[in-house]
Amino acid sequence: MKEHDESLQDLTKEGPMTEYEAVIGLETHIQLNTITKIFCGCKADSWEDPPNTNICPVCAGLPGVLPVLNEEVVLKGARLAAAMHADIRLVSYFDRKNYFYPDLPKGFQISQFDQALGDGGYLDMPMPDGTVRHVNITKLHLEEDAGKTKIEGGRRYVDFNRCGVPLVEMVTDPDLRSADEAAQYLIRLRQLLRWLGVSEADMEKGHLRCDANVSIRPVGSTHLNAKTEIKNVNSIEAVRAAITMEIERQIALVEAGGRVESWTLDWDDTQKRLKKMRSKETEADYRYFREPDLLPLVVTEAWRDDIIQNLPELPLERRARFMEDYHLPEYDADILTADRPISEYFEAAMQAYGGDPKVVSNWIMNEVLRMQNELSISADALTLAPGHLVAVIKMVDAGKINTATGKSLLVKVQESGEAPEAIVEAEGLGQVSDDAALLTVIEGVLDSHPDEVASFREGKEGLLGWFMGQVMRETQGKADPGRTRALLEEALKGE
Repeated sequence: MKEHDESLQDLTKEGPMTEYEAVIGLETHIQLNTITKIFCGCKADSWEDPPNTNICPVCAGLPGVLPVLNEEVVLKGARLAAAMHADIRLVSYFDRKNYFYPDLPKGFQISQFDQALGDGGYLDMPMPDGTVRHVNITKLHLEEDAGKTKIEGGRRYVDFNRCGVPLVEMVTDPDLRSADEAAQYLIRLRQLLRWLGVSEADMEKGHLRCDANVSIRPVGSTHLNAKTEIKNVNSIEAVRAAITMEIERQIALVEAGGRVESWTLDWDDTQKRLKKMRSKETEADYRYFREPDLLPLVVTEAWRDDIIQNLPELPLERRARFMEDYHLPEYDADILTADRPISEYFEAAMQAYGGDPKVVSNWIMNEVLRMQNELSISADALTLAPGHLVAVIKMVDAGKINTATGKSLLVKVQESGEAPEAIVEAEGLGQVSDDAALLTVIEGVLDSHPDEVASFREGKEGLLGWFMGQVMRETQGKADPGRTRALLEEALKGE
C-alpha cells in the first residue's frame, strides 16, 4: 500500500496531466444453475419465492448443523474453470471468510481462499477495433452466497433465501483499460456461461453480479495507484456508466491536486450516481482460516481430464471458425455465435443446404432470429427446424416461390409444423413466372388506373413501385418480382 501511496503522490506533484488511462479489474459472482444450494438441499434459485421461505437450519446458520458439499456445484465450477483455461486443482480447500453483515447469519461465509478449485486462467477478447484484449484471471473459486437486505420506510429487512446459493467468484487482473472493455468482458463472460450451461447469467435476477476496481494513471506509466471498488451494479450498461463516471471523477480530483482514496462505492441505479459506502476492506480484514466442517475437496486426474475433453467448442473459437470456414463477415459470425442453439441451427442448416453460407446467414439473421425473439424462445425450441428453413431457401433459389412468399411460408411452418412443400402445394403458393399470365394481370392493373399511367409517362417514374404493389396484390404475392418489373416497364413505356 505504501508503494501505491507514493505513486499517487508523485502523480499529483507532476501537475495537471493531459492524458490518463484507466486500470480496471472486475470481480464477478456467478450463480451456478444447480437445483439445490451448495451445502444443503434447499432450492438454489429462489428469485420469485417470498422472503425467508426457502431456508433450512444449514443455510440459516443455526448452531450444530453441518454443511454437505453439492457435487454438481464442483462439476459446473470445474467446467467453467476449464473453459477459462484455468488449471483444475486435484486438491482444494474451503475456508471461512469472516465478516459481520445482517444478511450473513453465520457471521462467516464458506468460500475458498489460497487453494481454490481453479488456478489462473484467461480470456482473449476480440475488440471492435480488431485487436484482442488478453484478460488474466487472478482467482476462480467456489463459495456460498449471503442473503439480501433492503431498506424500506426507514427499516432494514433481511431475506435469507439466497444464503447458500452456489457461486463461482472470478477476479481478473487489472488488465482492462476502459469502461467499454469492461462491458465487453461481461458480454463475453455471459455468453460463455450460457454456452456452457452452468449459469443463466441474468444480471437483473442476480445470477451474474459485478464489482469493479478502478484506478487511473498517466498514459505510458506502469505503476498502480489507489483504487476504488464499485459495488451493486446490476446491468452491463450500468457497469459501463458507473466506471465511466468514476474515471472522470478520479481525473478531475487528481488534476485539482487531490488524492484518490481506497473507498468502496455504491452505485445508485435510480439516480445514476456513486456514493461512498465505507473504506475498502483488505484480505486481512476477513481473517481467513480453513473450514473445519468440510474435508479437502479431492478430484481424480481422470475426472479432471474428462471435464476438459468434454468441453464443447467455445463461442470465440466457433466465431473464428465461422469466419474462416464459411467466409462469413465478422458481424454475421458474432450474431450466429451469440448463443449456442443459434450457432448449431446455422451449422445444421448449412449441412442440409450446401450452398452459399451468406444466404443461410441472411435468412437466419433476418427471419429466424426475428421469429425467435417474437416468441421468446431459443432456436432449438422452434418448430421451424433447420431442414424446413433450407427447403424454403431452395424453393426461392429455384424460382418456385418468391422471397416474400418464402418469408410468410416460414411463419406457416412454425405455426403448423407441416413441411414447406406440402403447404405450398395445398395453398397454391407457387410463384407466377409465366409471361402470359403476368401480362394479363398487368394489363388489368393499367386499365384500372389510367391517371397513374399518364403520370408515369409524364415523368413520375417512382410510380413503378406502386404498380408493382398492385400486381403483387392481385397475384396474392406470387408474381415473380424480376419478371414482373421487366414486363411492367415495357407496358408502361408502351414498348
